[in-house]
Amino acid sequence: MTLLRPFALDRPASLEEVAALLAEHGGDAALYAGGTELLLLLKEGLLRVKRLIDLKRVPGLADITADDGTVVIGATVRHRAVERSALLRERCPLVAGVARHVANVRVRHVGTVGGNLAFADPHSDLAALFLALDAGLTLWSRAGERRVALADFVLGPYETVRRDDEILTGVRLRPWPAGTVSAYLKFGVHERPTLGVALAATIGPDGAVAPARLSVGCVGPRPQRVPEFEREAAGHGVAELVGRAGALAEAAAAAVDTSGDLHGSADYKRDMTRVFVRRAIEIVAARAAGEDPHARYPYTVVV
Repeated sequence: MTLLRPFALDRPASLEEVAALLAEHGGDAALYAGGTELLLLLKEGLLRVKRLIDLKRVPGLADITADDGTVVIGATVRHRAVERSALLRERCPLVAGVARHVANVRVRHVGTVGGNLAFADPHSDLAALFLALDAGLTLWSRAGERRVALADFVLGPYETVRRDDEILTGVRLRPWPAGTVSAYLKFGVHERPTLGVALAATIGPDGAVAPARLSVGCVGPRPQRVPEFEREAAGHGVAELVGRAGALAEAAAAAVDTSGDLHGSADYKRDMTRVFVRRAIEIVAARAAGEDPHARYPYTVVV
């Protein structure tokens, strides 16, 4: 059995106290919330620190609130709280639904939204979905607060733009407008997903899609929006999208950046992207028509 090396545990009660600890201990300290990823690294000896700074007592970081047309999820909000949030079920129901399928129930009771995003694991359902919701992250330090789009925050696997003195305090999501039909599809044979596809189509009074949003995650070094697909889909009716599903899916698969790992080769993931984008189009069309699409794809998680 692998044992953890000894470390000190600090439990600050404010962001200022966190900043002071980071300034004092520098690289010898790591921020800690749920610890589902961090503790694994410590056990395997891939990360060695002398102190953990527990963020769970910092006020406000565990809240889910509405603010000026956005929904704000605090960094230490657990996945289980996202799943159960009445505000998210009302304003961003797909987020609550996807949270219900993150890892397993033990992880959902412990793991946090901020930890998931800050860790930048390329196999993240939330990062893939949040990208389609124009997510922005709030970072705080003694120098001030800054907001960074999720698309710019994640640089690659396990790498972000967060500075060593910054604390991720929350993520802002912009709910889709009325008339939006959406779906999130995931597939994987391991606990971490092999692929995640989020598709949202806002249908105007004339029946045309304006706009469409597509993001693909888990197949490459970071989640990706697919503007090529979004441009081609805009202005067409849902039935037209189904008729062009093959070509749209082909364009999406050609546009994404895929990389091989234990979940599959780069070519395999590109083929999977093609298949699942087409399925997402068909599922969104079925939902727009008032149909239940789940029976069509029994081996795919459809949210």
